[in-house]
Amino acid sequence: MERVRRSVARFIRAEPQEIWPLAWSFGYFFCLLCGYYILRPVRDEMAIQGGVHNLPWMMTGTFLTLLAATPLFGWLSARYSRYRLLLAVYLFFIANLVGFYLLMSSQHYIEWVARGFFVWLSVFNLFVVSVFWSFMADLFTPAQGARLFGVIAAGGSTGALFGPLCTTGLTYLLPVPVLMLVSALFLAACIGCIYKLEVWSRARSVSHRENSGEPLGGGFLAGVRLVWSSPYLLGVCGYLTFLTMTATFLYFEQVRLVAEYFDTPAARTRLFSTLDFATNVLTWLTQLLITNRVVARFGLVAPLLFLPAVSLVGFLGIALWPSLVMYVSFSVVRRVGEYALSKPAREVLFTVVSREEKYKAKNFIDTAISRAGDASTAWLVSGVKALGVTTGQISWVLVPLMLLWAWLGRWLAAQQRKRARSG
Repeated sequence: MERVRRSVARFIRAEPQEIWPLAWSFGYFFCLLCGYYILRPVRDEMAIQGGVHNLPWMMTGTFLTLLAATPLFGWLSARYSRYRLLLAVYLFFIANLVGFYLLMSSQHYIEWVARGFFVWLSVFNLFVVSVFWSFMADLFTPAQGARLFGVIAAGGSTGALFGPLCTTGLTYLLPVPVLMLVSALFLAACIGCIYKLEVWSRARSVSHRENSGEPLGGGFLAGVRLVWSSPYLLGVCGYLTFLTMTATFLYFEQVRLVAEYFDTPAARTRLFSTLDFATNVLTWLTQLLITNRVVARFGLVAPLLFLPAVSLVGFLGIALWPSLVMYVSFSVVRRVGEYALSKPAREVLFTVVSREEKYKAKNFIDTAISRAGDASTAWLVSGVKALGVTTGQISWVLVPLMLLWAWLGRWLAAQQRKRARSG
């Protein structure tokens, strides 16, 4: 077993003593994203059932919900230990899933339940993933993050592979509401992984005389203050805004075209599930075999530049050939680049900030700032299209903005490297 462990450690560029915390982190992210991806195709179908024309309102509802949740999370993180905070977050969302199971089973007010579920899952996804990566940035050092975050992200992609398969198979056997309970079981498994990682962290803290996992203190709006007072964190906000605005534009057009091409909810749900599966296979392979090697060779600059470069080419393609095939192909490549390269690199950016910034500021950026980009883009696209602007014309406008996005990614990589060296 020792020889096997060392062989695995060499393959994934981990130290032997990092294998067990890495395994629990991998399992944690697997369960988290498996639970989410079981529900993601349902959310995309709910977007159609709730009315594609209502998407701007649903995205605005998501943003306002996250804006209200940010100070609440800041208040909780200031008063409760890391473990109790994470436990409360997951128990809350498990209770929500049980509630949605009951609402969907009742078949009352279907359109409003669909809209509510779309908003809820959009909040859930950002919130729990942000908390997960805050936990990872708190557990691992910057050097460990650069080596290990790609492998940890592969755990999420493995779960993201399994989730759509569960959805596709279970929809033939069980009604859609039961998927809520299946997802809740995976969230419960996340709590077990959190416990194991917390035990490891406390043992390490004792041996190194550290004081990790304690309440953060500070005010409930500290996350907002920390972001606005830091050019580095504002740069992260800018990078994320470019990402969410372009992703929302693509999502709008893809949902619209799918609604035109496919007539039944089951067919649309299976298409979304198939696209998720294809994306996640490519993402998993990239994370496991490429991401940590790219970061080791080029640092953060290459992963942070990949998405702007792909987006520049993709929007040129849409401007010249705006078809469903182009949208689907571009969306898949972008999502692979986001989850396999850009996302792990962005999380490494947070390994060089304070503990309060890792939880409070990061949560504000990942949730409120992200969904602000979604909501503003939704209304902007709806508004300019009402004035007669075409999808191709919007794509031409986005092309030069991708160059600014690339410059910002390069600047952030340089700032992270400077902070890591000085720390």
